Amino acid sequence: MKNTKGLLGICLLGMILLGSCLYAQQTPATTPPDIWKFLLGDWVGEGGGDPGQGTGWFTFSYDLQQKIIMRKNHAEYPASKDRPAAIHDDLMIVYPDASKKSRAIYFDSEGHVINYELLPAADGNSLVFLSDATPSAPRFRLTYTKSGDKAVKILFEMATPDKPDTFMKYIEAGAHKK
Repeated sequence: MKNTKGLLGICLLGMILLGSCLYAQQTPATTPPDIWKFLLGDWVGEGGGDPGQGTGWFTFSYDLQQKIIMRKNHAEYPASKDRPAAIHDDLMIVYPDASKKSRAIYFDSEGHVINYELLPAADGNSLVFLSDATPSAPRFRLTYTKSGDKAVKILFEMATPDKPDTFMKYIEAGAHKK
């Protein structure tokens, strides 16, 4: 019985030490860089043109003790002669990856999941979400550009799988803070 208790104690101590080592090796999330500050808040959309004509809103807010940023988006598109009315909701989570680069993962009510790399402009006036290139799927580029203290321009572009770096405008819109 003495050997069993001693062995159990050694195993328990080993598990604690191993757990401590694994915990210490994890890269802690850091606060996202200041480039985000111009996007934080509640926003109201200002049109979108074909095919994105509609109304909507979005928010960018810190979460998890300011370790990530969440974007929630809601858009409503009226019926047209070619399609019924539609509602689109999405959620994007922005986070620093292990190399401290900013990444985002996007989910929407249509079942899409998109992984993005974030590319801030050196002057701090725009932020580009560039999706990972995938051989069998379109590639996306979403750009937010400051256009005043409380306004942004939004450009959403797509590229075909065979030309992943040749983007075409899909939606161009604006938004202002509430």
